[in-house]
This record gives sequence, C-alpha cells and structure tokens, in this order.
Amino acid sequence: MPNSAHLAACALATLLTAGPVAAQTPLSAIDWLSDSVRKPATAAKPRRAPATDVAVNALPRQVTVAPLGAPAPDRVGLLPAERVGLPDDLWHGSASADLARALSHDRAGALPALRDLLRAMLQSAAEPPADSGPEAVLFFARIDALLAMGDIDAARALLDRAEREEPRHFRRWFDIALLTGHEDLGCARMQALPAITPTYAARVFCLARGGDWATAALTLDTASALGVVGPAEAALLSAFLDDGTEPAASLIPPRQPSPLQFALFEAIGLPIGTASLPLAFAHSDLRHTVGWKAQIEAAERLARAGAISGSQLWSVYGARQAAASGGVWDRVRLAHDLDAAMQAGDAGAVADLLPDLWDAMRAAGLAHAFAAHYGPALSRLDLDGGAARTLAEIGVLSPARDRILATDAANALPPFLLSLARSAPDPSAAASDRERAIAEGFDAPPPARAGEMLQTGRIGEALLMAMDLIETGEAGNPDALHDGLAILRAAGQDDTARDAALDLLILDRRI
Repeated sequence: MPNSAHLAACALATLLTAGPVAAQTPLSAIDWLSDSVRKPATAAKPRRAPATDVAVNALPRQVTVAPLGAPAPDRVGLLPAERVGLPDDLWHGSASADLARALSHDRAGALPALRDLLRAMLQSAAEPPADSGPEAVLFFARIDALLAMGDIDAARALLDRAEREEPRHFRRWFDIALLTGHEDLGCARMQALPAITPTYAARVFCLARGGDWATAALTLDTASALGVVGPAEAALLSAFLDDGTEPAASLIPPRQPSPLQFALFEAIGLPIGTASLPLAFAHSDLRHTVGWKAQIEAAERLARAGAISGSQLWSVYGARQAAASGGVWDRVRLAHDLDAAMQAGDAGAVADLLPDLWDAMRAAGLAHAFAAHYGPALSRLDLDGGAARTLAEIGVLSPARDRILATDAANALPPFLLSLARSAPDPSAAASDRERAIAEGFDAPPPARAGEMLQTGRIGEALLMAMDLIETGEAGNPDALHDGLAILRAAGQDDTARDAALDLLILDRRI
C-alpha cells in the first residue's frame, strides 16, 4: 500500500532522528503483563553542560502525573495498618529493594493463615521505607504480589487509590480490565488519559473494540511496515481484524500469553486454557460466557489460593446439577446434598455426608474455603460419632471457633490440637515432631537474625521470613517451623501463629 509505506517511512525517519534514548528498566517484576503502553522516551545526558537558555533536544521530559494532594503510592492502602493488627512502621526500617525481592517469592500456596496475613500486609496503609521515592518500588512490589496471588480486586483497588496516570499504573490496571471482561472500560480509559501512549497492538485492539476497523487496519499496516510489530503479533492482530475469511487455526498461542494476547486469541475463536497460566488468568473463566466446568475449575483454583471466598465457590457449585461423576462433579454433588440436608434441617443426613465431603475438600485443597463458608452454620448442629470430630475440625478453622469449642464436639479433637485451639499448646500432649516443634515455637525467642530485624524496624521483612520458614517446616523441617512460629509471636502476631499451627495440624497437606 503506497500510502501506508509513505507513512511508515516518515515515522521511521522521525524515530531515527529523534536522538539517543536511555536504557529503560523493566516496568514489571512479573513477566506476563501486556505490552500495552509505550515506555516514555528519556533523552541521554549531554557530555557537557549546555547553556541554560538552549534546548538539548525536542523530547518532552518524563513526568509523573498525579492529582494535587494524591498520596505517595508507597503509603497507599485500603485500611490503616493498625486496623488489621499491624504496626504502622511495618516497612519503615527496610530498604525498598530488599522488600521487593522478598515479596517476589511465590506464596500463593502458603497456609491459609499466612496468606491472610500477607494480604493484610500488602493492602494496608503503612509508613513507607525511609528510601521511598517516586519510583514507588514497594507499591509496585505489593501490586505484583497481589496479582501473583490472584487477588486482582485488591490490586485494582490499590491502583485506583493511588490516583496515578503513569504507564506503570495503567499497564496493570488495563490487564486487570482484560482479565475480568471489562475490555471496553480499559480501552475507554486508555483514550481518556493524555499521559498514556498505547503500543500499536493495544491501539489496534482498542480501535477495533470501539468499531473503528478502518483505522485499526491502517494502524496495523503502518506498524508492520515500520517493523515495530513482530510477525507473530502481526498475524494475530490480522486474524483479529479479519472478517473470518482467512483461517486463524494455524496461529500458535504463546506458552505464557499476556492478558492482551489472551483476549485476542479468545476473540478469534481460539481460547487459551487457564489451568497452566498464572493464577490471575483464572478470573477470566468466572465469566458466564465460559462453560460451567471451566468455571468450577477456575473457582476451585482461586478458592484454593484464597483469592475468592468460600461463598463465591459455593455459588458456582450451586449454579446447576452435576453433569457427570468423578473429580469436580463429585464435590459438586456432595455440596448439593449438604445444601439440601441443611435446608431440610436433617442432622442425620448431615452427619452421614460430612465426613466424606470434608475428606473430599481436604484432598482438593479446599478445606479452608469450605470451613469459612459452612462452619458457622454447621457449628449450631449437635452431631456425634465420627461426624463430631469432623464438625470440630471444620469449626476450629472457621469464624465459629469459639462456639464449637464450647460444645461437646470439641472433646473429639486430639488433646494437643484442643489445647492449641483453646489457648496455648500443651507440650505434654505433643505426640509428634510437628506438635513438639509447634509447642516449642510458642515458648521460645525468635532466631537472632529475625530478632535484629524486629529491633531495627524491619518488621515486614521478619514476617515474610517467618512465612518462608513455616513453609519449610510444613515440608518436614521442625526447626524451621519452630523458628517461624517464634518470629510471628515476637512480632505480635500470636493469633496468626495459632491459626497457622492449626492449619498445619488439621489440613496436614503432606497426605
């Protein structure tokens, strides 16, 4: 196309004469974000200082766009730290880079009590590190940690609370919109923000979503002529813009697509399964346009990581009747049977169902989600026999712990577990290395390194260390378990230490 070639040549000439640019640092610590926003160009420093009244080049300065009075991102949170049981100086004594490194560890599979603590740390408004600056290193580490845990609602809320319009903020916000089926909202915001310069791929996608197919096609032709869109991306965008006459089946999805690539493949009729993708992608399978089995699998995956509530999981289970048997269908059928027995007030039927359902949910890693959802209602029942211990275990992991501990069902629990749930673990009742390590962890000082962290205001770092030690302890290292629990208690997180120990004993994820 002569016109497209001319436009491309002019644009390429402009790029070549614009002058050198400084190397850009990556926009993200996670590697699956969409390449939706162009990085701002920054002029290289001149070799000698120019006269003050002479321009070095015609490039605009890189600016930070924020409303007057907007809070510093590193300080932003959804609730004050004190309100969620954390100190305001949670991060203050640490270096931002050290925190970012510690938060980059994958903790989506941590014990439920530790995940809850981590989410509280990531979402709370606390005093930022002393070296906090406009780079907002801690803020983006927190956002990316939430995205890695699948908690995209909290990530979006923090991005909104920061009130920024910079590319690093928008890039994450746009991907969340794509993963939750709000593409049009993301595109509308992209067009409305003057500080955002979309990449060609994002521009083509949003132009087409807005119905401007002609401009989208011209933009793609220009980008292809410039060579700024690779062959694979050009083929994908061409298939997206095509009217269906050209086959798209030959396109091979990338092993780890970005949310934009994920949306494009879905739009051309080649949806990518989310089971092997990062956890945040599972949210896209909760949409009603997705098949029910895929919805169930996504809901279970998210509930297993604590990214959605047990109530949300149960809502997906209850959408219709099980279509087959085995796997997810057995859990759906048991869930429906329990719902029916509870609604009928049939305690006998509940007693018959509960052990099998509890075993099934534990095996699937969904025990905590089930306990949080059904524990309060079940704790009002009077069950005996084998169902009594099951009821007590469910109740101890639920918000109804105090109620269940006041019933006869609690006496069905092993002595050490019962002592731990009621107050402090009884060392004389410990019957395994794990139980002895727990008892010692509740009556020992933290290791020296963690103690130094706590004394120098590196509280958040110490808590992250405790989480990693307890994970090592869960894998069979009693010394690490002992140290991790001791750190939590020394940091004032006694309830979390108890909850984590109960998770270890009741869930026993080694089986």
